[in-house]
Amino acid sequence: MKPTNITTPPRLRGMTIAEIEELIVPAGFEKYRAAQLFQWLQRRGARSLQEMKNIPAALQRWLEANAELGGIATVATMKRSADGSYKFLFELDDGRKIESVLMPDPVRNYWTLCVSSQVGCAVDCKFCVTGLNGFFRQLRVDEIVDQILFSRRQLLTDQPEANFRNLVYMGMGEPLLNPDAVIKSIRILTHKDGVDLSPRRVTVSTSGIVPGMIQLAEAGTGVCLALSLNAPSQAEREIVMPITRKYPLNDVLNVCRKYQFGKHKRITFEYVLLHGINDREEHAHRLRKLVRGIPCKINLIPFNPNSALPFERPDREAVEQFSRILTEDHLTVSVRWSKALDVDGACGQLAGQFRQRRGAVAAAPPENSAAAAVAEMPPDLDFFSPTETDSEEE
Repeated sequence: MKPTNITTPPRLRGMTIAEIEELIVPAGFEKYRAAQLFQWLQRRGARSLQEMKNIPAALQRWLEANAELGGIATVATMKRSADGSYKFLFELDDGRKIESVLMPDPVRNYWTLCVSSQVGCAVDCKFCVTGLNGFFRQLRVDEIVDQILFSRRQLLTDQPEANFRNLVYMGMGEPLLNPDAVIKSIRILTHKDGVDLSPRRVTVSTSGIVPGMIQLAEAGTGVCLALSLNAPSQAEREIVMPITRKYPLNDVLNVCRKYQFGKHKRITFEYVLLHGINDREEHAHRLRKLVRGIPCKINLIPFNPNSALPFERPDREAVEQFSRILTEDHLTVSVRWSKALDVDGACGQLAGQFRQRRGAVAAAPPENSAAAAVAEMPPDLDFFSPTETDSEEE
């Protein structure tokens, strides 16, 4: 008996236990088999039905005919950074490619995965390479989930005692422009019969998509929110984050004040420090006034240089002075010197040299001011479409 009213094969990695039950019970299989399937896929990371030793052969055959495992199609490349990080280039079933980065914290002895939520990105933050190539499509739930499943399995194969603990939706794309898939993936990944991540160890980053922020808060997943702030005023924020014109800074901050995100109620404000743009002492003073009254911590991220972008990283002294000014107001501040720089896996770099069209001209360094140079940045590049000059090796 085949399931009815299904136009495309259901993808098991993107399904809850209840949804798997609805799929297999009408076909005559026991209800409890749904939990077994979910555990094999999510907890044990099975890559095939044949790995599932306690699933009857009849159910395996039925699923082969009526469903797909879903998720990523292949791993195009896996690179290891000198700092121990893994960067995965995943190929999807339509040939599109996304990246995820798995990063160690050797001091606290745990690992964090930075996961993608879209193919490309439509937000076009001017300091982020991912935005240069524009937007291709949303990721499905199974494609989001399988980034975690594959990365976790690879890590535990290499290092069986590794502590896979944290998940951040900070890879390619704007998670809250794909909120339905992101929220469902969170529910799957935090389920006790699956990967069983603690919601307080999951963070969703956003550029300030107000409807998505509200939807995430009202979903009650218990995960944390990180807001990419990057400037202490509407006008300055518009220069580096055009999305601010649609979702003004005051509206975004009002959502932060009104709604609770995560158990500890603290928002993480991420602030990418760009030399000569937003890193002066006056910016720090205005920033601490801007966030006053909002339970928060501030994550300072010195810009990760890329030849396609007209910005520079501030020196360490400027970063430390910026941090000192914020802490004078008793704010919790951390500085994130990004990992995986040597494999283009750092914050803002998930577009990959692989995807840039060969022969494209990078933006020239700023002559008068970095702000003026933003307007002279090159048009969007189609990073995913092969060109005649692309070699098979590339």
